[in-house]
Amino acid sequence: MPYAEIYCRSNFSFLQGASHPEELVRRAAALGYSGLAITDENSLAGIVRAHTAARTVKMKLLIGAEITPRNAPPVVLLATDRASYGRLARLITRGRRRAKKGNCRLSFDDVAAFSEGLHAAVSPEGLLRAQKNRSRHAVHLRQLQRYGDLFGSDCSLMATLHLHRDDRGKLAQLQTLSQSLQLPLVAAGDVRYHTRRRRALHEAVTAVRHSTTVRHIRQHLPPNAEHHLRSVATIRKLYAAAPEAIERTLEIAGACHFSLDQLRYEYPEELVPRGMTTRAHLAQLTWQGARWRYPAGIGADVSQRIEHELSLISELHYEAYFLTVWDLVQFARRQGILCQGRGSAANSVVCYCLGITAIDPARMDLLFERFVSRERNEAPDIDVDFEHERREEVLQYIYRKYGRHRVGMTAEVITYRPRSAIRDMGRSLGIAAETIDRVAKNAGRLKKIDIETIKERTGPLNLPAPLLARWIRLANALCGFPRHLSQHVGGMVMTRGRLSELVPIENAAMAGRTVIEWNKDDLDALGILKVDCLSLGMLTAIRKALDLIEQHTGRKLTLASIPAEDAAVYDMICRAETVGV
Repeated sequence: MPYAEIYCRSNFSFLQGASHPEELVRRAAALGYSGLAITDENSLAGIVRAHTAARTVKMKLLIGAEITPRNAPPVVLLATDRASYGRLARLITRGRRRAKKGNCRLSFDDVAAFSEGLHAAVSPEGLLRAQKNRSRHAVHLRQLQRYGDLFGSDCSLMATLHLHRDDRGKLAQLQTLSQSLQLPLVAAGDVRYHTRRRRALHEAVTAVRHSTTVRHIRQHLPPNAEHHLRSVATIRKLYAAAPEAIERTLEIAGACHFSLDQLRYEYPEELVPRGMTTRAHLAQLTWQGARWRYPAGIGADVSQRIEHELSLISELHYEAYFLTVWDLVQFARRQGILCQGRGSAANSVVCYCLGITAIDPARMDLLFERFVSRERNEAPDIDVDFEHERREEVLQYIYRKYGRHRVGMTAEVITYRPRSAIRDMGRSLGIAAETIDRVAKNAGRLKKIDIETIKERTGPLNLPAPLLARWIRLANALCGFPRHLSQHVGGMVMTRGRLSELVPIENAAMAGRTVIEWNKDDLDALGILKVDCLSLGMLTAIRKALDLIEQHTGRKLTLASIPAEDAAVYDMICRAETVGV
């Protein structure tokens, strides 16, 4: 009998899961599972990595999250189709936007508002723990009934068995509860790591989460390593008295038809005048810009380049992307903010004519296909630098123009490196702060923490050899794990519809900014475009220099009109007379 796991947290449930999403997917495939759900707590941050791995090993991935309302038991919600996935992303967005960065605040009513099309698997653990308290037991019972009333036949009661003392009695009790609530029983692993070898790391990160040591929370940790992905044979044996619980996992997996492959990214189009197509508007702006850039006349070579580029941009449907970047540059110019496109975008005569870049690719004989290529099938990447003192004005313009529900800054996944891993794992093991500090400082730029190298650099540590070995082993395992989500230096994602139905949006630590849960690699994997609005201190210096030139000489220069190949400037640089310039 096959089996599908519906309740599994990755290390994107920060300091709760102890395996990467990719590790969980590959392990589930190796065990012959029919499907695997990644259900991180109030988050979809790791789901793209799981999706990419699932495509490679041809594993069915269920997309979901564990939602933790303040006034109801935790519930696992799984998307059955594209519409229900959008509602799940909006639900998480609502909770994240209500709370400070890293937190989520939801209620049962919020779950009810976005419940359509989602499958719910509710945990009865709170009710089981409250058996000796009649009033608390009654409250938990009513809450489970509310979930049943809300989701109807799309609601299940989770049975999690982990070889505890009375699993047989617990299963019988859950079967009785399932019948009384009329909620089908479903087997669930409450998985925290892919193999039992990760138990020690799970205990250590749990201690870090509670700001204490493993020894001090031992009584609150699971008594064994059964929170891993187990063999189908083991699961069959555990649920032998309730085969319907395993069958229910397959029913749920069969009802979940959604895949991230179904996401269709659409770029905003409100920049196009009524009655015009994006293609026609981009062409119109480009030819207008060409007459501005080439006042002496547009030569045949430039005309051919423009036609070629516009044709390829249209074929790949990137017109709206170019128009969006053009709009940001136009806003900056209206506000007197110096900006400059750079990178491979400088190979485009369209970008030059739109004023995005200041380098004439025709004069430099730059190849457009280095920027946008049909064969590479890669999205264009335009980096625009703005004055660092005024870049925030541009970002806030984007938020105002498109709305918080349609735009967000790209995430940056901050991961553990040797020093931070050594510090956190040392604290979880109760090692003295002075010793932790010595070892962390001497870890340097090590890619892999090696005991002999550490001993050589730090000298005697006065630690038992087994404890030192355990410390280093845990630190190495933790390296590369996500610590938290931060924000990209300037990558902005904008959509035609709700961005919050594509990916959850949350508050950034910096006031006035909101961030999506996916980083640039995730966006690339799904073919989602971003615009890099970067800040550059040198642009501020150049703008001040141009202002001074105009003030003292009356000559108004731009980045494009600065005299090229100025011999006096090159001579000055060769003499190293550049201090203060």
